[in-house]
Amino acid sequence: MDIPSPGPTPMITAVRVLATRGLNGSLEEIARRAGVSIGTLYKHFPTRADLVEALLTPHVTALDEVAAKALADPDPWSGLTGFLADMVGRFTADRALLEAFTGDNAAAAALEQTCARGMSHIAAITDRARRSGQLRSDAADSDIANLMWALALLGENAGTEAWQRAMTLVLDGLKPRPAE
Repeated sequence: MDIPSPGPTPMITAVRVLATRGLNGSLEEIARRAGVSIGTLYKHFPTRADLVEALLTPHVTALDEVAAKALADPDPWSGLTGFLADMVGRFTADRALLEAFTGDNAAAAALEQTCARGMSHIAAITDRARRSGQLRSDAADSDIANLMWALALLGENAGTEAWQRAMTLVLDGLKPRPAE
C-alpha cells in the first residue's frame, strides 16, 4: 500500500508563493498549497508580519555573509561589484526579499532593522571603494540602493541577461570620471 507523501511544509510553500507574488501573496493560497487549513497557518504565524519575518531571517543571514565577503575582498571594486551582482540576483529571484528591503509593503515595516543593516553594509562597501578611488565620490549610498532596486525590477521583468547587461553599463557610470 502506497502512503501518499505529505505536501510541502507551510514554510516551503510560503517561500515559493511569496517569492513569486511578493509579500502580499495570499495566505489562503499558502495554506491550500501546503495542505493545511488557514487556521493552522495562523496558529504558527498569528500575523503576516510574523510569517514574513520567519521567512526572511535566513535570507538576512545570507546577506550579512555576502556583505562580509565583499568587505574581505582585497580589491574594493571587486567587492562592490560582487556584492551588487549577488544582491540583484537574489532580489530578482525573490520578489518578497526585494519588497522587504525596499519597504514596498506594510509587512516589511517590521523589518526596519534589517533595512538599516542592509544600508550599513552598503555604506561600508561603498565607503571602501570610494576611499580606494574606484567609486565616484558623488555616488551616494542611496544611489547604490536605488540602482540595485531598479536592476532587480528590470531583471524581474526582462530576465537575467537584461539586468546583467544593464549592470555593466551602470558600473561603468559609477567609476570615477577623469576629472576626479
